[in-house]
Amino acid sequence: MASGVIEKIFAAGYDRFMSGTERAGLHERRGALLAGATGDVLEIGAGTGANADFYRDDWASLTLIEPSGPMAKRLRTKLAAKGQSPKVIEAGAERLPLPDASVDTVISTLVLCTVGDLDASLAELRRVLRPGGRLLFLEHVRNENEKSARWQDRLHKPWKVFGNGCNCNRATAAAIEHAGFEIEVLDHDSLPKAPPVVRPMITGVALKPA
Repeated sequence: MASGVIEKIFAAGYDRFMSGTERAGLHERRGALLAGATGDVLEIGAGTGANADFYRDDWASLTLIEPSGPMAKRLRTKLAAKGQSPKVIEAGAERLPLPDASVDTVISTLVLCTVGDLDASLAELRRVLRPGGRLLFLEHVRNENEKSARWQDRLHKPWKVFGNGCNCNRATAAAIEHAGFEIEVLDHDSLPKAPPVVRPMITGVALKPA
């Protein structure tokens, strides 16, 4: 019961909490990333629809995965207001209800920090991508500075509670490579107007080898 209440509160406040970061440049970065999506597109952890402004009619299909019921409810409301009607499925990234090799592009923005099992989730993304398909990612990650990374380790548990499961210290790029992807583009940046513990950010493109 308590976890359900927390999920509802988190979903209700998410857009407001992120509004300053979005205005400071994150929204623009989302658009630049999604410009590279083509074909049959899957977005994991679609949340309340932060990427909805950048969904395109020239994609062959769009499927949105969101594990949180309260977030999915707000996502559907936002999509309806925009006149958009992609398929929305309530599921986690660890077990995607999609066939093997069924999508051309996977989008992940500020999602891989929250999945319960990062390795299992990346294996699923690789499974559903067609050979030559691409993972487009924008994620906050473990700091490359050792002193700052140690602070992330110290603050990991309280931040995970505050962020409803968000892990602030994941070495996500290394995990993507370990999952068998080839990273084509990797840019290091900072999440604008974000607390230092989640400020280091990467954006990039990873390929499933043909």
